[in-house]
Amino acid sequence: MRILSISTLFPNPVKPSFGVFVGNQMRAVMARGDVDLTMVSPIGMPPWPLSTRPPYARLRDIPETSDAVGIEVHYPRFTLFPKIGGDSNPGRIASAVLPLVRELHARKPFDLVDAEFFFPDGPAAAIIARKLDLPLTIKSRGADIHFWGQRPRALAQMKQAAQQAAGLLAVSQAMRDDMIALGMPAERIGVHYTGLDREKFHPVERGAARALVSAMPNLGIWSEGPLLVTPGALIPRKGQRLVIEALTRLPEARLALAGTGEDEGHLRALAKQLGVAERVHFLGLVNHDVLPHVLCAADVLVLPSASEGLANVWVEGLACGTPIVIPDIGGAREIVKDETAGRLVERTPESIAGAVAAILAAPPSQAEVAENVSRFSWGVNAQNIVRFWKDVLDGTPIAEDAHLAGAW
Repeated sequence: MRILSISTLFPNPVKPSFGVFVGNQMRAVMARGDVDLTMVSPIGMPPWPLSTRPPYARLRDIPETSDAVGIEVHYPRFTLFPKIGGDSNPGRIASAVLPLVRELHARKPFDLVDAEFFFPDGPAAAIIARKLDLPLTIKSRGADIHFWGQRPRALAQMKQAAQQAAGLLAVSQAMRDDMIALGMPAERIGVHYTGLDREKFHPVERGAARALVSAMPNLGIWSEGPLLVTPGALIPRKGQRLVIEALTRLPEARLALAGTGEDEGHLRALAKQLGVAERVHFLGLVNHDVLPHVLCAADVLVLPSASEGLANVWVEGLACGTPIVIPDIGGAREIVKDETAGRLVERTPESIAGAVAAILAAPPSQAEVAENVSRFSWGVNAQNIVRFWKDVLDGTPIAEDAHLAGAW
C-alpha cells in the first residue's frame, strides 16, 4: 500500500513534541515494513511581517523535507491568517500541498489519501483526494470535532469531507457517537484507540521516581508531600485553574503543572491570590523522555479538561501506575472503568478535591493501575490502522462488533 497522509499536527525539527502521538503512530506504521508512507505536514505561516515575529519566526527554519523526527516528512508552507482565517485554512492547505503531491503521485502513484486530524486536515485532504481521484480516510481526535464542529463554516466542510470519505476513525466510542450526532455516516466510522510507548511509560516505584525528579535541577519538584501532576498546555480548556482552587481543600498536597501556554500568567496570579503559590510549581515544557518519570512520581494525575477525545496522557499516566482524576468527557468511561484507574468527577474544585483525597486515603497499587491500559501499544495501534486502510481499499465494511470490542 502506498499511503499519502496529511497532518498539520505532527512533530517537526523546531517543535519535536508537537503532535508527538501522531508521530509515534506513523513511526510504528513505518516500522512494520508493509506500508509505503508519504508524510506531509503543512506549516502555517502568516504574511510578512508577522512571519518574522514569535511564535512564527522559528518555523522559518524548518526545511521543506526532513527526517529529523524519525521518518521523512514534507513540510510545505501555506498562508495562515491568525485568529480570523481558521475556517478557510483547508483551501489554502490544499493549494499549497497539491503541487508537491501531484509530482510525487506522477512518479509513483498513491493508493489512498489519509488525514490525521479532522479540521483543517480532513477537508484539505478531501480536495486533494478528489484532484488525484483517490479514496479518502479521516481520523478525528478531539478538539477537531468538539471545537470546529461548533463553527458552522468549518462543520459544513467537515460533513462534506465525511460524506466523501471511504472510511472514518474516532479515538474513542464516545467520539464516534459525537461524529454521528454531527451528521457523519455511522456505517463508515471505526474506533481506533491511541497507542503507548511501553518502553517509556511503565511503573517505576513511586518513591524512587520522586527522588529522581526532585533531584533534577531543571524541575525542582518537592521531595515530600502528596504530589499531583497536571500535564498539558496552559490554556483555559484544560482547566488548571480548577486544580489550583482544589488545592485550598488539600492542605498537604503539592501541584506540578507540566506545560506552557497563554494562561500561565492568570494561573500564577490565581495561585498567589488563593495563598497556594508555594505549593504550585510551573515545570514548563517537560521533555517527553522526562515526562514518564514525573508521572511515576505523582500520586494522582488530575486533568479537568472541558473536552477531550481520549487523551494520550490519560493512558500514559495509567501506564506509569498513577491513578487519574478526570471529568466524564470523551472516552473517559472507556478508560476509567473502576476505582483502580481513578475517578470521574464534576468540573468543580470540590469534586476534584474529594476524588483526590479519596485516592490518597486508599491508593491502588501501581501494578493495579497499570493493568487498566495493558492492551495499549503503538504496535497494536499501527496494526489496526493498517488493517483499516486495507479494508477501505478492499471495500470491506467496518464491522459493528469491531467498534464494541475496541478492535480498531
